[in-house]
Amino acid sequence: MRSKTQFKCNMKLAIISLMFLFFFIMLFRSSTFSFSQNLTKSNTNNLTIISSQEKTSSSSSCHSLPLTQTCTKNPPSLVNALIHYATTNITPQQTIQEILVSSKILEKKSPCNFLVFGLGHDSLMWTSLNYGGRTVFLEEDKSWIEQIQKKFPSLESYHVTYDTKVHQGDELMRIAMENEECKKISDPRISKCELTHKGFPNEVYEIEWDVIMVDAPTGYFDGAPGRMSAIYTAGLIARNKENGDTDVFVHDVNRKVEDEFSKAFLCEGYFREQEGRIRHFNIPSHRARLGRPFCP
Repeated sequence: MRSKTQFKCNMKLAIISLMFLFFFIMLFRSSTFSFSQNLTKSNTNNLTIISSQEKTSSSSSCHSLPLTQTCTKNPPSLVNALIHYATTNITPQQTIQEILVSSKILEKKSPCNFLVFGLGHDSLMWTSLNYGGRTVFLEEDKSWIEQIQKKFPSLESYHVTYDTKVHQGDELMRIAMENEECKKISDPRISKCELTHKGFPNEVYEIEWDVIMVDAPTGYFDGAPGRMSAIYTAGLIARNKENGDTDVFVHDVNRKVEDEFSKAFLCEGYFREQEGRIRHFNIPSHRARLGRPFCP
C-alpha cells in the first residue's frame, strides 16, 4: 500500500515537473522572440534614424554646395604677377611699407582708373592690385617699353618725352610761383603755365583718374628730365576731374625736386600721409566746387 501510494506521488511530481519545464521553455522562447523582435525593431529604427540623418546631412550638403562645382580661375594679371615675382630676384623700386600706403587706397577704390608715371619692375603688381580697372603707364624709355611689352603684352603703356632737366628745378619753381596762370584750373592741354606737360596721349587728359602715382621720369642726376612737370600736371589733372577726389602719390620725396614740387603744387593742405620716400595727397575736384583756391 505504501509503495503504490509512493508511486502515485512520484508520478504526480514528475508530471508537475514536466509541466513546469514545458511552461519554462515556452516562456523562454516567448521572451527570446520578443527580445529578438525588439532588437530587430530597435536596429531598424536606428537604421532609419541614421538613414534619415545621412539623408538630412546629404540634403544639407547639397544645399550648401552648387550642383555643379566649377573651378574659378585666377585673373591673368594676378597669375603673371605671381609667376614673375616668384621667379625673379629683382626688388621693386618701393619698399613693402611704401607699397602698403598706396595699396590701401587701391583696395578701397579698385576697380578704378589708375595712372602711373613710370614703367618698372612693380608694374605687374600695380595692375594686379587694380584688377578689373584700367591701369596706364607713362614711360620715357621707348626701348624699355618694347622690352616689357614682349614679356607682358597685357600692360598698357605709352611713350612720353620731357623737355626739362633736373638742374632747371629752381628756375621753374620761381617762374611757376610768379605766374598766376599756374594757379588756374583748366584743361592741361590749354594751360599757359610753363610746368604743364602737353605731350601726353589724349587718354591721359580725358580719363577721370581715381589714383595717380608719380614715380617717373628719371630724376636722380642733373641731366635727367626730373619730375617737375609730371607732379604739376598730375595735380592739375586731379583738380580738373569732373567729380570726386583723386589720390596722388609721389615717390622719392627724399630728393629736392620731388619734395618741393609736391608740397607746392599738390599742396600741404591736401597732404595725407608719408611713409619712407612716398607721400600721399588727396585732391578734391575743383570743377565740382568752383571757387576753390589752388591750395587750401
